[in-house]
Amino acid sequence: MKQFLITVAGVLVGLLLFAGLTPFILLGVVAAAARPTPTPARTVLLIDLRGALTDQASRNPFALLSGRTQSVMGIEQTLRQAENDERVRGVFVRLPETGMAPAAADELREAFKAFHRHGKFVIAHSQGLYAAGAIASTYELAASAGELWMQPGSAFQVTGMANEDLFFKRAFDRFGVVADFQQRYEYKNAVNPYLYDDYTPAHRTAELGWMTSVYASALQAAAADRSKPFDMIKTTLEAGPYSAEEAKSKGLVDRIGLPQEAEAAALAQAGDGAKLVDIADYKGNGFADRTGPKIAVISAEGAIMTGPSGGASPLGGESAIRSDEVAKAFYRAIDDSQVRAIVFRLSSPGGSDSASEQILAAVRAARAAGKPVVVSMGVYGASGGYWVSSDANAIVAEPTTLTGSIGVFGGKLVIGPALAKFGVDMRGLSVGGPFASSGAGGQPMSAQQHAVFSNWMDRIYNGFIGRVAEGRHLPVDKVAAIARGRVWTGAQAAGLGLVDQLGGFYDAVDRAKALAHIQGDARLVAFDGGTTLEALQRLFGGQTLLARIGGGAYVADDVEARALVGALGDARLRAKGAMVLAPMPRF
Repeated sequence: MKQFLITVAGVLVGLLLFAGLTPFILLGVVAAAARPTPTPARTVLLIDLRGALTDQASRNPFALLSGRTQSVMGIEQTLRQAENDERVRGVFVRLPETGMAPAAADELREAFKAFHRHGKFVIAHSQGLYAAGAIASTYELAASAGELWMQPGSAFQVTGMANEDLFFKRAFDRFGVVADFQQRYEYKNAVNPYLYDDYTPAHRTAELGWMTSVYASALQAAAADRSKPFDMIKTTLEAGPYSAEEAKSKGLVDRIGLPQEAEAAALAQAGDGAKLVDIADYKGNGFADRTGPKIAVISAEGAIMTGPSGGASPLGGESAIRSDEVAKAFYRAIDDSQVRAIVFRLSSPGGSDSASEQILAAVRAARAAGKPVVVSMGVYGASGGYWVSSDANAIVAEPTTLTGSIGVFGGKLVIGPALAKFGVDMRGLSVGGPFASSGAGGQPMSAQQHAVFSNWMDRIYNGFIGRVAEGRHLPVDKVAAIARGRVWTGAQAAGLGLVDQLGGFYDAVDRAKALAHIQGDARLVAFDGGTTLEALQRLFGGQTLLARIGGGAYVADDVEARALVGALGDARLRAKGAMVLAPMPRF
């Protein structure tokens, strides 16, 4: 007993020390990260794209500890500052070996080209390009470098684009799970993996449509940057795969060498005594290097959800767009008399319809206050992400941004029959109206519940159509014809009137300046909600350190059962009413 009490006391003391010291440790890490590192007189910035790459910089303090802080926006903004820094002579890029998000490649390509136009070099090195996902987009970015190196003997497998989807229908049938979902309409295929065992004709058409557009866009960019005809580079690439040496002989790569050799070449080009500095260690002034009238920048990335940012744990997890925080940022910008326009940087596949409506209302309020709103779309601007953008003064998207998906789905997974096979009986009681039990997982909806739910889905879908028609100044019939849940690329969406301009963040800034009649430079000021310090306060400000650990067991020890449990977990959010969420391909 004595030993037991000593052990318990030790655990409690450890928890208290953790609670007391961790905030100070984290604040120290944040302070150290914010402290500028001296920049050598001759500097080559290192950009290593082989790790995780988000659209926007994380405000999660734990991301600093893990090192997962690299973002497209962060790289682009840092390069903008380095363009006019005479100490920075060039950039050395380490390329990923697999596919990257196409719109991220588009944005970084333009950043590299702008950097080069300022008389500075970009050298990229690849240790292999393997046939996986959007590998053509990785090559698009590689081709934008002034000099492309590959490691001797490495693989050059840029032969096309591929995407895979898992279908759970047969596993559901085996275990007795019923996918009780409705869609508006045939292209809204986010729940198709639960309803079918293969692509429907509409699903196949939509997916091949955006894939073809992404692939063509990547090859067109690569052909332009390598000064080769499109047909020639397409034919050459698709005849592969090649070794690095073969790729060089065909003009797809410039030089063969190890990473150290490419790095040495970059330093030699920068001049005597040049040093390699990680781009994360090159500290600029953010947006503060600009003067002039103020433009508010509001950034949002992830699934759209209701509530404040405090509803998410700062310990990690995927980023989310919290409607309270985004709306608050808009109203702060509205109340700031110095703000002349707003650039809304958005990368979202969608989410809650009510959360999307809250953000859209804030966009409309900004416009009513005489402050133009320009949306800059990142990797996604789809479904709920398009909902919140639809009434902006202008929408700017990359050619490969996945956008549109004007549609809705909703429903539930009925797991009662599956659990019954393993001796678990799911029973339910309800009081009130007949729709009260519609979300219960024990049995499918009744005919009456289905009818009510269907009417609700129609209201949301028709409301979505109306919002887009009003915001984009398009006839309702035209929006209805191009909607039906279909995902388009930015290039396709521009031709349909869903996007105003193709380009990146700084193109959106220029559009905002024009709409606000701003001449010369503008001062970009971040109006995001939820700082790093606030995240620390949410974590340690009076909250207990006790974590609830959820447990569970697989219903059977086989692959299909595990896939089933994973699908059930993935569907929990989707089963909570109507969602406007686009499918998220794997790059």
